[in-house]
Amino acid sequence: MAGRPTGGTSRSPHAPRGPARERLLNAAAELFYAHGVGATGIDAVVTEAGVAKMSLYNNFASKDDLVLAHLRARHEEWLELYRRRLATATDPVARVGAVFDAYVDHAEEAYRHGFRGCGLLNAAAELPTGSPGRELVRRHKEEVESLLETHLLEVGLPPRTCAGTAEHLSFLLEGAMARGGLEGESRRLHHAREIAAHLLAPLTGSGGR
Repeated sequence: MAGRPTGGTSRSPHAPRGPARERLLNAAAELFYAHGVGATGIDAVVTEAGVAKMSLYNNFASKDDLVLAHLRARHEEWLELYRRRLATATDPVARVGAVFDAYVDHAEEAYRHGFRGCGLLNAAAELPTGSPGRELVRRHKEEVESLLETHLLEVGLPPRTCAGTAEHLSFLLEGAMARGGLEGESRRLHHAREIAAHLLAPLTGSGGR
């Protein structure tokens, strides 16, 4: 995930630890994120993972299957970042902030080749319309928006206001992630969180925290 200045460790190339499936997924995550799905061949993944080529086909039916497993793993990875932030959020407004903080944490992970934005969207941009991978990414983004809406409902805002505000905040998040990926740093995401707090302040009486 991307050059974190404090804490975090980058994935080590050719790490001989863990079962083959885990090593292949870690290698795919490294290479797909750094170079793209299309530009990364099976041989590169196998070499990065430090396993025999047969190990890949023992665990994945095809490269498409590997890509889909990779996207599922990235979805779960983001959810884990969110759950960690949620565990320390003490009220509904803070829980909205937890969604933004999970994006910040994603941006500030240690990536060997630098932060390049949302790995899920990067991969989806290379996949054909209607493919399982693109559908998975679409559902992931819908889930993020739904989490925002859920926390806004917890504040006690009218449902229609919550739905519209959640959409607005999700656009803010994705725009900040895109700009942050282009710039290779998390500054835009920190700014997006501040903007979100100011947008919510008049709705929630939170004072722009």
